[in-house]
Amino acid sequence: MGAPAGQGDGRQRLGWTRRRAPRSVDALRALLTQPLPPQGRLPGLRVRCIFLAWLGVFAGSWLVYMRYSSYSELCRGHICQAVIVYSGLWRDKDVTIKCGIEEALDSKAQSDAAPRRELVLFDKPTRGTSIKEFREMTLSFLKAKLGDLPSLPALVGQVLLMADFNKDNRVSLAEAKSVWALLQRNEFLLLLSLQEKEHASRLLGYCGDLYLTEGVPHGAWHVAALPPLLRPLLPPALQGALQQWLGPAWPWRAKIAIGLLEFVEELFHGAYGTFYMCETTLANVGYTATYDFKMADLQQVAPEATVRRFLQGRRCEHSTDCTYGHDCRAPCDRLMRQCKGDLIQPNLAKVCALLRGYLLPGAPADLREELGTQLRTCTTLSGLASQVEAHHSLVLSHLKTLLWKKISNTKYS
Repeated sequence: MGAPAGQGDGRQRLGWTRRRAPRSVDALRALLTQPLPPQGRLPGLRVRCIFLAWLGVFAGSWLVYMRYSSYSELCRGHICQAVIVYSGLWRDKDVTIKCGIEEALDSKAQSDAAPRRELVLFDKPTRGTSIKEFREMTLSFLKAKLGDLPSLPALVGQVLLMADFNKDNRVSLAEAKSVWALLQRNEFLLLLSLQEKEHASRLLGYCGDLYLTEGVPHGAWHVAALPPLLRPLLPPALQGALQQWLGPAWPWRAKIAIGLLEFVEELFHGAYGTFYMCETTLANVGYTATYDFKMADLQQVAPEATVRRFLQGRRCEHSTDCTYGHDCRAPCDRLMRQCKGDLIQPNLAKVCALLRGYLLPGAPADLREELGTQLRTCTTLSGLASQVEAHHSLVLSHLKTLLWKKISNTKYS
């Protein structure tokens, strides 16, 4: 019986085909040896292309990982400045966000003066470190940085309390790595040591080696903000006039100066040792809206133990070879050709040199002569240990008393 009329047509429309079985072995051999059509090679070629593409992606990803897996390669200083927001609002407060890869104290000699800080790689502590071992590790680190002080165990306890970022009463390995990275930051260590002091910016938050501080205070030193090449071109009279026109009124400047002198006191024989100001420039300081002094940048303040360790046994030809940071300079023993341990200029002498240009222009006539005399005396102080204790304290006390007498019982106090 033949197929229905539409059945063959339907099979043709759907593409159905039927091949007859070969009638002979020769016909079968001919069928098997017949070359495949060109499109038969496409699936294998496509697989090869996909494999090569995947291999290329894998190799490229591995190269990128190997290059940037090191934190020091990923976050160099100039890159950090390009991608990290340095100021902003946090909980309706002006804050400064600081990135932890900036290089620490450096010197004019660049290559072998103040040691350059190694960038943190978050490689400590290692897995399996107990909390007791981490406590001992932190204590050893702080001893190396600040000296062997009886107050260090309390500071270690503060560090461990900070390490508990999520406040779950335990310190995880990730939290320990983060707080260890923070401790490598000289400024963070200073902020931690000076948290109870009035004139250092308060620490507001932290994670990894990023941290937040109070917003940068108002700049008090307008002439210092000029480009260095322009400053020598300005006559002293014009500099004084600019300071008077653009800066706060003289009584406010006196109040700011008193705060700066108090900050020098805070750095000297505090709970966590003595600290040196190793870049004494007016651009690093500022004031609040109520004209209370605030140190805006602590990156160039160094612990005494760190400076002395750098100077100890250092070979030198001149005193410039004995410079830590920008201006923490010790004398060179020409006979022994080694740096001495005491600095040529202490913090107070360097600060008084700055205050001469800041306070004398516009000072009240009945105060100018005595103020000038005391500031000149202050700038001649040396860093010898025999002078530091009583003499420095006496000079600093006289200066503060002189300024307070002029502004006390007024709206400026």
